Amino acid sequence: MGREVVEILKLRKNAVILDATCGLGGHTAMIAGQLADGFVIANDRDASSLAKAKENTAQVADRVRFHYGSFESLPEALAEEGVGQADGMVADLGISRYQLTTGDRGFSIMADGPLDMRMDRSQELTADRLINESAEKALADWIYQYGEERRARTLARAIVRARPIRSTRHLADVVERVVPRTGPMHPATRTFQALRIVTNDEMNELDRLLHIAPSLVKSGGRIVIISFHSLEDRKVKERFRQLAKEGRVGILTKRPLQPAEDEVRANPASRSAKLRAVEMLDAA
Repeated sequence: MGREVVEILKLRKNAVILDATCGLGGHTAMIAGQLADGFVIANDRDASSLAKAKENTAQVADRVRFHYGSFESLPEALAEEGVGQADGMVADLGISRYQLTTGDRGFSIMADGPLDMRMDRSQELTADRLINESAEKALADWIYQYGEERRARTLARAIVRARPIRSTRHLADVVERVVPRTGPMHPATRTFQALRIVTNDEMNELDRLLHIAPSLVKSGGRIVIISFHSLEDRKVKERFRQLAKEGRVGILTKRPLQPAEDEVRANPASRSAKLRAVEMLDAA
């Protein structure tokens, strides 16, 4: 949803924009391409993705400053660039196609590999440890809560019985024997989502971002967040509503924006994207 992001941010040529989830640099490149004297602070906690982003943004390298870290480190990223507050911020919470299709990352059934699933590969916890060492009840709770999978208890029981599970393909096969295929989505998709969320502490990370985001952006600046499942979107919606009630922001999207048909055709993974945006208001 790059076009929508650029339009909503209302970029000035000298703006400083914070891309909190740089990924492969798609939004970073589009935004930097609109700037002259400004720059993008491009942050991500996936070092491999950042390396790819540097390659993908080579044509606008003079307008990009890269930073490696979690959302908690965003104030430090601004400070290192001599910026008190950014003129706008974007956070695309989706997982990249690079992560999904690189087998040794273990994110997806699209490519067989070890059960890793770490965004930040310096952390100790992996999906392998979650799957093979966690109690059956914990697995069931995670799959139900974060995967919204109705058969969570049956799935957790099957996973425990099949241990040790050492590859994404093995896990997908175990799930497929329990959850019947009813449409184009693979039966293991929800389970993989749940395990990825827990491995990376994604819900708490999002809470941290939503807590600090207003302090990172100037009055009149805009915050744009793109989510990809209902759990994320609910958090974003509720936080934006709370900030609006406190008089700190004006909501720009009464209903979330979704990708146009041409984008979905070109990138089917974008079909579940929901964009919400607010504008920071003068402090009372």
